[in-house]
Order: sequence, then structure tokens, then C-alpha cells
Amino acid sequence: MTRRSRRALPAMLTALVLLATSVLVAVCAIQLAVGETPLLPYDSLAGLLHDTTWSAQGVAVAGGVAAAIGLVLFLVAVVPGRARTAALDQHTAVSVRGLRNALRSAAVVDGVESAAVKVRRRRVRAVVRTRRAVVDGLDDAVRAAVEHRVGEFALARPPQVVVRVKALRSTP
Repeated sequence: MTRRSRRALPAMLTALVLLATSVLVAVCAIQLAVGETPLLPYDSLAGLLHDTTWSAQGVAVAGGVAAAIGLVLFLVAVVPGRARTAALDQHTAVSVRGLRNALRSAAVVDGVESAAVKVRRRRVRAVVRTRRAVVDGLDDAVRAAVEHRVGEFALARPPQVVVRVKALRSTP
């Protein structure tokens, strides 16, 4: 069970364009039915479209733009979004944000000032900062703590843990 991000932005933009077009057509139709001058002049618009041939450059450009927009919307719909959960077993999952926060707190061992953790499908990358002058063994301690916490989650596919230690310069 891997939940993926939603396609809310492309769907919202498409819906807004269709809504605006529908409102414009409805306003013009109501204005024509009441007998007022429409917002868009129907006669000149219909005459322009009637005089346009299929071989006109404007038709080719409009068709290319419509095809490009359609292709982009198709790709947005087909390409999977970023996973928002990590599978524990076949029916349960944990949020990637919650997993990241738990692993970040586990990475703050003795001597670590701060930690930043990135969780990907196959790899957990932890960057820790310390004020120690000698950082020997700190990466192993952080790796062990993070791997222990990953083991507590019992993920379906345990990721590889990569640790990088950065020594902060102490200010005099």
C-alpha cells in the first residue's frame, strides 16, 4: 500500500479553465437570449471561424498548443507521484514524514548538534553536525542508532542507511 501524491494542481487548473470558458459561453448565450449586445460578438466570431481554412497557420498553432497541453496533462496523470507512505506490510504503512522525524530524532546521539534526514525508497541519508574536533566513530554510532530505529518500524523493504558527519567550526 503505497499512497502517492495527488494531482490537485493540474486538475484544479483544468477545472478553472473549463469553468471560465463555460461561464463566458453562458453569459454570451444569456445576453443573446435577452437581446443585449453579447460580451463576445457572436457574428464576427462566427464569421472569422467560417472564413478560416484548415490549412491556415493559426489553426496549426492552436492545434499544436492544444496537443501539447493534452500531452502534459496525460503525462501528469500517468507518471506516478512521490510516495507519501512507506509500507510496513501488505496492509499497513507509515507516513514518510513521520518516519523521517523519527529517524531524525534517532540520529541525534551524544555529540551531535543537529541532524537532517532524507528518506527515499531504498536509502536513508542522514547528515549530522557536531562541534567535536575529532569525529571518529560518530558516523558509526549515528548509523547504528538510525538502523535500530528503522528496524523498530519493520519496513517491508528496509532502506540502506548512509551517514555523513559535518564538523562545525567553533566560534572563539
